[in-house]
Amino acid sequence: MNRRVAHLALAVSLAGCFGVVIPAAAQAPAAPPVPAAPAARPKPAAAPQAQASPKPAVANPAAPKPAAPKPSPGSAVWATVPEAERIAVQSDLIWTGDYNGVATPEFGERAVAAVKAWQKQHGSKETGQLEPADRGRLAEQARILRERVGWTIRDDRASGVRLGLPESMAPKASPAQGGGGTHWQSGKGEVQVYTFRFAGPDVTLAQAFEQQKKEPKTRSVQYAVMKGDFFVVSGLQGLKKFYVRAHVKDREVRGMTVLYDQALEGTMDPVAVAMSSAFVPFPESTAGVAAPRRRVEYASAVAVGAAGDLVTDARALEQCRSVQVVGHGYAEIRAREAGVALLHLYGAPRLPALALAPGGTAGSDATLVGIVDPAQQGGGAAVSTWAVKLAPGGTVTPLPPPGFSGAAAVDASGRLVGMVVSSPTQVAGPGGPGTGFVSAETIGRLLAAQGVDAGAPPARSGLDAAKAAAVRVICVRD
Repeated sequence: MNRRVAHLALAVSLAGCFGVVIPAAAQAPAAPPVPAAPAARPKPAAAPQAQASPKPAVANPAAPKPAAPKPSPGSAVWATVPEAERIAVQSDLIWTGDYNGVATPEFGERAVAAVKAWQKQHGSKETGQLEPADRGRLAEQARILRERVGWTIRDDRASGVRLGLPESMAPKASPAQGGGGTHWQSGKGEVQVYTFRFAGPDVTLAQAFEQQKKEPKTRSVQYAVMKGDFFVVSGLQGLKKFYVRAHVKDREVRGMTVLYDQALEGTMDPVAVAMSSAFVPFPESTAGVAAPRRRVEYASAVAVGAAGDLVTDARALEQCRSVQVVGHGYAEIRAREAGVALLHLYGAPRLPALALAPGGTAGSDATLVGIVDPAQQGGGAAVSTWAVKLAPGGTVTPLPPPGFSGAAAVDASGRLVGMVVSSPTQVAGPGGPGTGFVSAETIGRLLAAQGVDAGAPPARSGLDAAKAAAVRVICVRD
């Protein structure tokens, strides 16, 4: 058995033990319990001459309950850490390849061992606990790995599931063959992701399980387990690794398949674990329909090129019939990557481009520069600022006001250190709406890939330069 495949399948299959993390376990009705055999009736004791009401505490003493296992010192310490942080740490360890499990509120021995493994690799004392400096290093490593594959959380309208996707690894989307799902793939098919949905009065999880083990015929199953309301199948499909996860609810089975070349296992094995942890087969907020979007949505953008190039939040521009930059005309979406959309203005006066800051900025103070939604400023379009902390893992606190999706994050010198994006939570677990942060490094890679020339440094400096480069973007939907 391919050892890495076995480890991956075993780790992810443990998700069934944690109904809190896999939402279907909480949302779907529990599987009916197997009827227990009737308890044998005790033979009646000889009746006393004078029948008296028995004292329950004496006549039928309760069996002593076994003592609950004591948590290890490492787990006990993590129990005092806020739940969101426990999940975030496990998520980061998944991305670094140190934790082949599921991000849950429970921080067990396997998670503690993963912390120690990470500490050993980085020359830290193997305590199983993370000091603030090490926590920041771990979060930054995971953030870079997520950005490298273009990790994002998507609601798939075709199948109704919510899943994490490595969009940079599989950017091409099309309807899945036979309908009922979506197919994402890389240019030559080295990485592929499928979603699927089966529904009907005769649909059962067991039938879908057997089908996924046998089809297509090129599959060589190395691990397969069905437990409760879900199953996992993994192994080799031709020369590729494959991983399937599916859940059932009310005669409907929804699932996903991840397929990738064995040469990419160093990158894709942790991604597959993260995808399994983030998979939500029956999300309450979507129920098979994309979250409703405003017909007219406002966002911020910042000029980054010498010839009318801007970047903004890609999610804010989804399903747009037209995109307009206020005061400059209509814009074309040139590219999208890792939550960033690159826009281009044709024939408009050049905007002063903002310079990108070198190096990382996790854990540093920054200032957001953007334009608040007109509903929040009496219909106005004034550029405003918002002081924030860029925390480890790509989070922004405090949350910025509406309209700041795509707002520039700048340092004290007015250089672009990143951008605010409105996206589901980026941990390797069920996602929810939130505000994230994309680094200048990611933006720079996108600009380089598209051949964007940043041009000469801006004539202004500090916040004045950032304000001059900020514009409002309007997305109009049908």
